Amino acid sequence: MAVDDPIAKTAQLIRNGYIVAVKGLGGFHLAVDAFNDDAVERLRARKHREEKPLAVMAADVAAASAFARVAPEDAELLLSPQRPIVLLPKKLPERLAFSVAPRNFYFGVMLPYTPLHYLLLACGLNAVVMTSANLSEEPLVIDNEEAFVRLSGIADYFLVHDRPIYLRSDDSIVRRAGGRTRLIRRSRGFVPVPVFLKAQLPDVLACGAELKNTVCLIKGNKAFVSQHIGDLENPSAEDFFRLTIDHLQRILDISPQVIACDAHPDYLSTRWAAARTDVPVVQVQHHHAHIAACMAEHHLDERVIGLAFDGTGLGPDGTIWGGEALVADLAGYERVGHLAYVPMPGGAAAIKAPWRMGLAFLHHAYEDALWELGLPFLRGLAHDQARIVVQMAARRVNSPLTSSLGRLFDGVAAIIGLRGVVAFEGQAAMELEMIADRHAHGTYPFHWCTEPVRHADVVPMVTAIVDDIQRGTPAFIISRKFHDTLTAMWASLCIALRAQTGIDRVALSGGCFQNVLLLEGLTEALQKEDFLVYSQQQVPTNDGGISLGQAVVAGEIIRR
Repeated sequence: MAVDDPIAKTAQLIRNGYIVAVKGLGGFHLAVDAFNDDAVERLRARKHREEKPLAVMAADVAAASAFARVAPEDAELLLSPQRPIVLLPKKLPERLAFSVAPRNFYFGVMLPYTPLHYLLLACGLNAVVMTSANLSEEPLVIDNEEAFVRLSGIADYFLVHDRPIYLRSDDSIVRRAGGRTRLIRRSRGFVPVPVFLKAQLPDVLACGAELKNTVCLIKGNKAFVSQHIGDLENPSAEDFFRLTIDHLQRILDISPQVIACDAHPDYLSTRWAAARTDVPVVQVQHHHAHIAACMAEHHLDERVIGLAFDGTGLGPDGTIWGGEALVADLAGYERVGHLAYVPMPGGAAAIKAPWRMGLAFLHHAYEDALWELGLPFLRGLAHDQARIVVQMAARRVNSPLTSSLGRLFDGVAAIIGLRGVVAFEGQAAMELEMIADRHAHGTYPFHWCTEPVRHADVVPMVTAIVDDIQRGTPAFIISRKFHDTLTAMWASLCIALRAQTGIDRVALSGGCFQNVLLLEGLTEALQKEDFLVYSQQQVPTNDGGISLGQAVVAGEIIRR
């Protein structure tokens, strides 16, 4: 409908509980009143976004301070020219609708960054949910006509303008951790500012990972990492991936001499690279790329001890890596430590069902005696289904082996009764971090086996956690002890590796280092032992930074 004052009318509609699609700078947002729980729940249902936190736009720092704790450093980030979403601790009791960020200690908050935003929030709106306008996991909507079609089942009204958006760009997300600003999603405001490298490298195109995809182009000593593309799991995401590559090659005038990609053959980005016949392709192991990204950012070219912690990455032995210690430089690596393998029952199904990993770790520790433990976790499972899953793990039926730290987080979250099923990637690990008692201390036993490669046997840890549960130890104490155990375990490995190799530089990378307790705890423990510790700031530590690592590895191989 056409109205005389569309901005005032939009504000009125939002106050009345309607969902409005608002055209912004890099795409459309879906806007609702952040204080109206019914409106937020309705948005979640229509968008198919069950529990993942939603971003909030506040009118100004004072408005944000009414519902979140805003430190001076956070205010500086909110007011920076990039205008990112900043993760801020909630004020309690919660002022905003519970469904904005359920079971999360943080709100993602940004300030207005277009004239339209300023005008809209000036109409008496102090805080508005402003989440990306798309169905869950699809690319952001940028075109008016496209919005009317794709968002017709979500938005009640549309606020549009006639300024075209050529290339979609999501809001960037940052947080403060370890005394520094960390990028969780690098997009609007930060792209296309390059990452400056130590050496001049050949022109390279890197295709990134499957999840949180970005691509990277290198020209000389500059690495241009693209905006956030997203998860390459549907045709529209593939189209955006191709468009971004073409766009960056054209505006940067780069014709790559080599293409880098992940070693996983089923990733869309890998298949796209393999189909190119005009330039050579270099496959880069996922966790080496993580460590190389951290090294590139800090201008490191000598060997480092790299700790790469995440949920999934294909290892050259055909297993699923994710809790890895590497001795690496930019051109190669040696795996020198990892978590002990456990089966991952159901394969990818275990990612969305942490209870499967809980059963896998319990069976790994107790075998069939697990059914006698009397844990509330076990009593809450469907008996027949649980036994089938255990049999799958025991017989290795559709149960690939994994050394993933992300899956260990999932398993522990399930065993203590925190989260058996997740609505979004990393939810169980996130909630396990959230509940940890910041004032408690203590560790569980662990053991490093030395043959054939050092690997951490987690059975002593799992059995001690079960003992704690049976004694009635609260989950928030168990979570803190679990985190402290990981810190002690990996720090002890680094000490042993330094004695063996003489290397005193440690690079930390991978999605698990979005966990502030793990990042800060391990950094502090290593620094106390006189290690030089490096972690990422310019690109995300999650898979959003993988393309940078792929690019510098391929470039260094070609250069040498």
